[in-house]
Amino acid sequence: MSELISYHLEDGIATLTLSNGKVNAISPDVIAAFNSALDQAVQDKAIVIITGQPGILSGGYDLKVMTSGPQNAVALVTAGSTLARRMLSHPYPIIVACPGHAIAKGAFILLSADYRIGVDGPFNIGLNEVLIGMTMHHAGIELARDRLRKSAFSRSVINGELFNPQDAVDAGFLDKVVPADQLLASALAVAQQMKKINMTAHKNTKLKVRKAMLESLDKAIEMDQQHLG
Repeated sequence: MSELISYHLEDGIATLTLSNGKVNAISPDVIAAFNSALDQAVQDKAIVIITGQPGILSGGYDLKVMTSGPQNAVALVTAGSTLARRMLSHPYPIIVACPGHAIAKGAFILLSADYRIGVDGPFNIGLNEVLIGMTMHHAGIELARDRLRKSAFSRSVINGELFNPQDAVDAGFLDKVVPADQLLASALAVAQQMKKINMTAHKNTKLKVRKAMLESLDKAIEMDQQHLG
């Protein structure tokens, strides 16, 4: 499908593997590839597994783009927030198999999925925006507010605290942690289990449950475009 995101369909499960340099930076091209892959997965009526390379899901937005001018930064953040919204309302389950670090937009990918599996190890998961001099965008705040545990929300968003995989489960970034060599097998087992779901009921229930959050996210994306621009 794309060199940046490979697409592998087998037995009704589409595995999307992110591959963009050593930190899997999220660039405009990566987001375009993501959207194409999700389009294909809808066509294939497939449950989605998103993963990265050994040791990393993603280190966040491409800093070359983020520092190349305010308009480029706003466009990239808007596209990324719109992708998060799309994932949250996707008609089929989305599982993330996180093979290591997930920072900034990498962690937001976790917060946009239906089920998240991480791997044991010396990995950091969290939102480091304030550590690198970026004020958190409205859409990021709304997403974190909805998906993180209340006790972890301020520590994460305001303090930039990064979590190891076990603590990331408690914070709300992950649902479970497995040994690295069991990651994909565990994700496939969850996908197989999810095949028992009635997908129309899944889609309708997801939209009902997330209705208020999706509305908040839409407003936040608009505010970010005005505020960041």
